[in-house]
Amino acid sequence: MKQDAQFTEKLQQWMNTPDGQKDWSEGALMLLQLSGNQIMYRNISVNPKGKAEFIKGQLQKYLNFRLQQLTHGEVEEMQQKVDKIIIEVIKPEEKNEFADFKAGKRADHDSLPDEVKALYAENLDIVHRMREVHMKLRSLSLENATCPDSERYPFLKELIALDKKLHENWDVYDHFVAGTVPASTDCDDSTIVIPVEEEAPKEATDTVAETTETVADAPKAEVKTTAKKATRKATSKKTAAKKA
Repeated sequence: MKQDAQFTEKLQQWMNTPDGQKDWSEGALMLLQLSGNQIMYRNISVNPKGKAEFIKGQLQKYLNFRLQQLTHGEVEEMQQKVDKIIIEVIKPEEKNEFADFKAGKRADHDSLPDEVKALYAENLDIVHRMREVHMKLRSLSLENATCPDSERYPFLKELIALDKKLHENWDVYDHFVAGTVPASTDCDDSTIVIPVEEEAPKEATDTVAETTETVADAPKAEVKTTAKKATRKATSKKTAAKKA
């Protein structure tokens, strides 16, 4: 469905209206426009206020999806990423979900810093969560869903985010070298160090320039003083010659 920005704005305004002031007949009509489901519309339009929670819930899903500005193609691309994650990480057919963790555990695990060991434990929790989300995704009944893409989207988004965090943790855990400071898996501006020395050359250059000017001016002053002395001597000689 081609998204109309004006319709999205109208939908958002309707959703922001207090429930006591909502026109539920208008809400039912907007749901028909979005879903194209005539049977559903006939059922709820008889008593739209009585179906208030259903109408509001369905319209909220459409609004969330529209505000994300996702197309069907983008959701399909997310699904392809998740399909790969399911095969490589979740492995729903694998009965022993601890197998990969046992194989990935370092021989020196017990001697690692606590924050590095915590990444190993955190990854186990992440995989547990990924399996839970995957089960919810599989249990979705999309056949009669008014908007299948908006139903799948939150689960796909969470799985992709969890997979990213999982790999970041493994990367730090696997490559940690004893005696060094563990790298953070979070990006925080406070961890960025700006070298103090970067501005020093500018200040040094300015100082050199000022010194050069002072040194250059010194001979000029000296020349002017010598010239004045020579002029005075010449004047004195002329005055003495006249008196003679």
